[in-house]
Amino acid sequence: MAEGHMADTERADQTPRPAGLSVVSTVTDGIRVLTLAGEIDHHTGDQLSKALDVSDTAQPRIVVDMRQVTFMDSSGINILIAAYQAVTAAGGWLRLAGAASSVLRTLQLVGVDALIDCRPTLREALSP
Repeated sequence: MAEGHMADTERADQTPRPAGLSVVSTVTDGIRVLTLAGEIDHHTGDQLSKALDVSDTAQPRIVVDMRQVTFMDSSGINILIAAYQAVTAAGGWLRLAGAASSVLRTLQLVGVDALIDCRPTLREALSP
């Protein structure tokens, strides 16, 4: 009986998990907080780009809460860099908060952490 159960578990582990990205936008003390959950890749990038759009905002202040981001590829890097450039051109700032170690490592490998302020917690990212 246990062997049959193990085979079922192994098969379940091999099924691809649904990929996706949840983006929830809130405002805290005039700062737009984007809480992300899931994966940032070429399938979900448009959703993140739209959430980061500052074309109608003067001096935007944005914190991207990345605590629940499980994966990010080069599409996410490009979106964050483009958002950083748009936000700073509009006289604002962009910060990343709480990136998991695997996501933070990706940011560090390509030097995004030297460009965009990465804070360990959401509270620190919301602080002046």
